[in-house]
Amino acid sequence: MPTAIAVTSPDLVLPPLDRQTPPAVVQPLDSLESSLTAMHALIEQHGYVISLYPASVPTEVTRRLRTVRSVLESDRIALLGIDLPPLGVALLAQQLRQLSVCDFSPGVLASSARLLAHYIYAGALLGSVAKLDRVPVTLKSHAKSWVPGAQFAVLANPRPQLARIGQEELAGPEFGTRLLVASGQPPSDWVTATLAPAWRVQGVETVPLPQESARWWGTTKLAEFAAGLYDVSVLYQLVSSVRREECHWCGLELIGDRCGFCAAPLPPPQELPAPAIRAASSVRALPRGAT
Repeated sequence: MPTAIAVTSPDLVLPPLDRQTPPAVVQPLDSLESSLTAMHALIEQHGYVISLYPASVPTEVTRRLRTVRSVLESDRIALLGIDLPPLGVALLAQQLRQLSVCDFSPGVLASSARLLAHYIYAGALLGSVAKLDRVPVTLKSHAKSWVPGAQFAVLANPRPQLARIGQEELAGPEFGTRLLVASGQPPSDWVTATLAPAWRVQGVETVPLPQESARWWGTTKLAEFAAGLYDVSVLYQLVSSVRREECHWCGLELIGDRCGFCAAPLPPPQELPAPAIRAASSVRALPRGAT
């Protein structure tokens, strides 16, 4: 069975792109007892579980996830707090679901989340930035947000950017992407009519707005969007092109500079065994901190 991918709410579960893409599960559940029972069943069935959650979720959610892992005394549960807007987290979970049926080990799959997140363009169209605290906002922009009818396009990832609609453009991806759009109130077609053509996306899909989005963006007047890679062969090539290491703490495979399961950092090159140093000299690795 493929590694299970979990998210913290049903609205972060995007429809599968094909019949091979497994569904995501929701963790934690309403009670600690039900969460423990469901997580134990997932481990028994799938072997490993990768649980994604937006960094903005309430502390009680992350506390219950950690409690579940602690009570089960399992080293097969990866808890990954993702600093992406909610729709970006949903897109990342979908990508991991696509890759979970490939021949990647659980450790590589979990540590690939940081790599894949770097290629997700996540933002929103906002009617106000007065309460936006997750993207740098100038005092001038704060003042303009009080003007009736003002709208701002905000990019949170991979590089923060704030633009006034009609005056500036958001920097888009330089590779083929598929765009997800989740509209709140009031509805707007700017994302599909203006942003999608400017970014030359290869498809647009409308999905429900995640409940966590209003908290993340600081307003209910928004249309959230996320663009990312969608072809599983491209995703596979991206992850498989990165040099693999063995976690010195838990022994799982990893890519990048940190284990997705135990969070142990990769030791500096001078602390690696000699064979690993020789292998590293001949294979290109990800720059530290790049994902």
